Amino acid sequence: MDAALTSGECLAVRERVIVAPTAGRFTPAGGTDTAQVEADEVIGAIESVGRSTPVRSPFRGSLEGLLAHAGERVREGQPVAWLRLA
Repeated sequence: MDAALTSGECLAVRERVIVAPTAGRFTPAGGTDTAQVEADEVIGAIESVGRSTPVRSPFRGSLEGLLAHAGERVREGQPVAWLRLA
């Protein structure tokens, strides 16, 4: 099994999505366009009712693009970015 795959994953597809952990307005972290990200790295935040929740990548890989725009309202579980596994 490929070491880049997260425990319990056995998909052959190399692309993954990163989803919003909660509802609110999405703010991307600076410098995230086509950047290499590590597992658990913060790629943005969700702002809602006076609190900020970090959006973390569960995977290591190349961030290929954002699926949510800065300031866009997102719902919990909505894809906000996609990456290609390293």
